[in-house]
Amino acid sequence: MFQKFILETDAIDFGHPKMIQKSLQLFTPKMSDVEKAIIAYEFVRDEIPHSFDCNAKVITARASDVLIHQTGICQAKANLLAALLRSQNIPTGFCFQHITLADDDSLGYCVHAYNAVFLEDHWIRLDARGNKPGVHAQFSLKKPVLAFSNRPEYDEYHWPGIYANPHRDTMLKLKKAGCLQDVLDHLPESLNEKPDVSV
Repeated sequence: MFQKFILETDAIDFGHPKMIQKSLQLFTPKMSDVEKAIIAYEFVRDEIPHSFDCNAKVITARASDVLIHQTGICQAKANLLAALLRSQNIPTGFCFQHITLADDDSLGYCVHAYNAVFLEDHWIRLDARGNKPGVHAQFSLKKPVLAFSNRPEYDEYHWPGIYANPHRDTMLKLKKAGCLQDVLDHLPESLNEKPDVSV
């Protein structure tokens, strides 16, 4: 069941030299999986600014590019966290949320990505989007503390299940985007894939 959640892929390229270097900096063999997950999560959440928060001039998608350029949107940052943890053989996947692009639904919706990590015999959910006023995601082995709460009045919800791979349509849009406005204008708002784990 877990094999597909520890694989290296084009987007989750933990074998890249920069990824290997960062893993050696972050982790030691004596650390537990929980300790490694906390360190990786806080690094991606706090040290890699969300592209819209820092008005990034470069658009990233692949984990190594997020690390090299030190920025990414939610899906790109989730790719980096997955790569760091998979490099330590810690099963890591993706979860998705239907949320508004603005404080209300005036700008439409997008597919927000965050991670699921298998620790202490169960899946936990971690959102490394990056904290800011009004966003206070935290590491939790129990009840998830995510970046965004669903607001039913705005048709916000989580897609059920855990996915082994990033959201395909979002990745395609990121690879084609030349600037943040391109990203904003073309972010997908639907999910067509089926989850690899139903929880």
